[in-house]
Amino acid sequence: MGIRIEKIDLPGIGFRHDLVTESGRRISVVSHRDGERDLGVFDEDDPDECRDTIPLSDDEAAALADVLGASVMLARLTSLSDETTGLFTEQIALPTDSVYLNRPLGDTKARTRTHSSIVAIMRDGQVIPSPTPADVLRAGDVIVAVGTRDGLDGLARLLASGSD
Repeated sequence: MGIRIEKIDLPGIGFRHDLVTESGRRISVVSHRDGERDLGVFDEDDPDECRDTIPLSDDEAAALADVLGASVMLARLTSLSDETTGLFTEQIALPTDSVYLNRPLGDTKARTRTHSSIVAIMRDGQVIPSPTPADVLRAGDVIVAVGTRDGLDGLARLLASGSD
């Protein structure tokens, strides 16, 4: 069947986007005219019956979008590295004694120095996709990077000791 998205106008309410998965499950997002939104989960046996709705605040909707977007990005990066000889994706825990702890990511000059790209930071169960040079590195961060084997090894050394 494939994946499909349907848009349904809801007069006086707003509109609903339904995602119908490959397995036939239906998930919807109702966008109300007043800016509110609800996530709907439909019954597996009766795809026309919404089993449960979950109201989402702006922050909750943004967090859900970030988590879903980041997980898709990481999956695509992993599959890209599987298909591309010499390109790897790696998760590097920021050492607790790193010279870059509590400093902006840009201070590392990681891409210039190691030819590896930092594509995400995982922190406290959240993913920060496409971090900017201004994002500050914190204790417990796990860096998600893409590069050659030598470049990623250099990045791990850089984060640990400040030298590549």
